[in-house]
Amino acid sequence: MAPDLSDQQRALLSRCPLFLGVEDALLRSLPALPGVTVEPFAAGEVLYGPGQFRQSLGVILSGQVQVTNGSLSVSLLRAGELFGAATLYNDAPEFAAVLTAQSPCRVLFLPQETLDRLLGEEPLLRRNYLQYLTGRIRFLSGRLRSVAQTGAEGKLARYLLTVPSGEPLRLSATDLAKRLGISRASLYRAFDALERTGAIRRTGKRIEVLSTAELEAAIETEPS
Repeated sequence: MAPDLSDQQRALLSRCPLFLGVEDALLRSLPALPGVTVEPFAAGEVLYGPGQFRQSLGVILSGQVQVTNGSLSVSLLRAGELFGAATLYNDAPEFAAVLTAQSPCRVLFLPQETLDRLLGEEPLLRRNYLQYLTGRIRFLSGRLRSVAQTGAEGKLARYLLTVPSGEPLRLSATDLAKRLGISRASLYRAFDALERTGAIRRTGKRIEVLSTAELEAAIETEPS
């Protein structure tokens, strides 16, 4: 059994997509549920990958976790975010992604069997989970379409439309160019073009989306 969750950890979980709106009593009961653990990871330690697979849903309670695919840095997960096989309901592990603690962190693991029981007993939890999965499907579909886009400007525009509002890009220029299948020079030209239209604003390494309509227009004007 995991140790009791602190007030701060329960407050974090209450803002997590899975637990939005649930009673504090349910959050307090989580450590006592079958198979639930809270585990610490040192910086550089692998949480999830070929030798660290578990059929569980992970919730990051503190720290940051780097997601990589081969040598490519895909994203950075922060406290309150979810990961794991249970987020996709796969019967077999998918080892394309490796999750590594970028800083010391703590993670709450919910075994899929326990999660299934909770979803059956708690309608609000079930609704939250379905909304979360729907959002992930839309997000990943957008990422796939961005790779299929013909020109650099359209690829970048479609990718930027998948980035949550107000959040900075978490990929370096090199990694983003690799993800979009274009050169760094083409990526910078695409940034310049989108900035001229007023779609985005660049401040150092931070990219702010100013007009989703202009981003969509960049996609629509791409050659087929």
